[in-house]
Amino acid sequence: MPPKILVIDDEESIRYTFESFLSDEGYSVTTAGNYEEALARMSGTDFDVVFTDIILGNKTGIDILRELKSRDNNCPVIMITGYPNVETASEAVRLGAFDYIPKPVRQATLLHIAQMALKYKSLRDENEKYRRNIEAVFRSVKDAIITVDKDLTVLEVNDAAWNICAVNRDCIGKPFDAFPPICMKKCIEALKKTIAEKHEVELRRLECTRKGKPRQVVTIATAPLRDLDGGFSGAVMVVRDETLLDELEQNLRQRQQFHNIVSRNEKMQKIYSLIEALADVQTTVLITGESGTGKELIAEAIHYTGSRKGAPLVKVNCSALSETLLESELFGHVKGAFTGADRDKTGRFQKADGGTIFLDEIGDISPGMQLRLLRVLQEKALERVGDSTPIKVDVRIITATNQDLPRKVKLGHFREDLYYRLKVMELSLPPLRERKDDITLLTGHFIGKLNRKLNKHIEAVSSDVQRIFMDYPWPGNIRELENTLEHAFILCRQNTITVDHLPQNLKGVIEETAPFPDRHDETSREAVLDALKKAGWNKSKAARLLGVTVRTIYRKIDKFNIIEEELK
Repeated sequence: MPPKILVIDDEESIRYTFESFLSDEGYSVTTAGNYEEALARMSGTDFDVVFTDIILGNKTGIDILRELKSRDNNCPVIMITGYPNVETASEAVRLGAFDYIPKPVRQATLLHIAQMALKYKSLRDENEKYRRNIEAVFRSVKDAIITVDKDLTVLEVNDAAWNICAVNRDCIGKPFDAFPPICMKKCIEALKKTIAEKHEVELRRLECTRKGKPRQVVTIATAPLRDLDGGFSGAVMVVRDETLLDELEQNLRQRQQFHNIVSRNEKMQKIYSLIEALADVQTTVLITGESGTGKELIAEAIHYTGSRKGAPLVKVNCSALSETLLESELFGHVKGAFTGADRDKTGRFQKADGGTIFLDEIGDISPGMQLRLLRVLQEKALERVGDSTPIKVDVRIITATNQDLPRKVKLGHFREDLYYRLKVMELSLPPLRERKDDITLLTGHFIGKLNRKLNKHIEAVSSDVQRIFMDYPWPGNIRELENTLEHAFILCRQNTITVDHLPQNLKGVIEETAPFPDRHDETSREAVLDALKKAGWNKSKAARLLGVTVRTIYRKIDKFNIIEEELK
């Protein structure tokens, strides 16, 4: 497409001459006889070059130049004048005129100026294209980008610099190291090093704390800034906010790896192996064990180490809801299914589609709920409350209980067919009293966790506390150990937890753990059962009734296989 040239002059002969000379060279020429006509022509076409007479009635060629500038049109403007003088030329050049051509117009001069103006226009267009591309990239980058000269004066910043560094375009032209102390300014040393040594510097994953962002993890990279001749002119700094990435990585490690289940115990190591074996096998799993042994953590480990880890893990405590609420919670309901059902509700099974549902305290569900759950297991489909339309679901079911399900089956309190469906694979977690080799390890783990949670610097427990921990039977298992340490953390004002910081029930363990043998070790099953009934399953009270230690009671319960159901 030929270049488009606009010629503006009130003399028809001049317009004719320009059009004739330029058209013969293959240019597309448009003419205008006055200012208003020129504006109309410019409104409909983007011209590559404009020739305009200095005098245009009550307007001037400089008015044309101003109009083009106001429209952000960067086409070269050449002034036509019959009386060139220094003042007119200076004003035209100051406003951005490319050149001027005197009358009478010579063909060679006209064509030379037109050719030079088009080359200039082509270069400016190319530079503008690159500038806009770079500006778009600069603006769209989510990392903060700040450039400074050799004196640390800010040259340019992008929009992201405000969110990450609280630096905006108002800072351009100001010394970077003279800003108010709103952050730790760890980046300044990196910039100074780059400017002094003229090489790149990278600071990875450092905490950059500033007002409004108490914990911001960033990676800083600085590099020398070069001019067009390759000379050193300053430095560019890129600051990447990796706070979210750092938190996600921490959460990922905490949720998906075994370190949340702290153990060196041989029984637990076997369970680790089973978890790995079960990770990608879509069978049902029943996790059994006393309260506080970490059944939920095991369920999480199975889910997050398997192929379903990218899908939801939905947890339901079956003992926390009534039968009606649990049915609606698990399977959902349709509007009008019962009083108060004013809208449809998606159940937990549907929410877990593609992932895993963890049903804790499964031993507490009613016979009716047992039947519904059995149907879901058999048919891989469910029906919402108030609706008979089956909905297919792809859900792995993991259940947990602290009850003796075989005994409940024997007593007729739990469906045998459901029990065998749920326990295709059973993981039986040992109580903490059978994992005494883990107590020191768990204590250290919880000290670190609680230091972070409570912002303390406790280093250890005393030898007396350690002995109590080893002798105490831990009826609440790992949860009780963690709660005990948190209780001690709140009271402790030093770097070591002592007996004085422990809950009252543990302070008495020193007296109960005398080195002489227990004289009542031959207590019968009937005597233990009778004491537990009188004490309402309170092991400490039962021990006092029998005149034995709490450790003996736990040992007898295990030895005689006594369960709480026998007391009812």
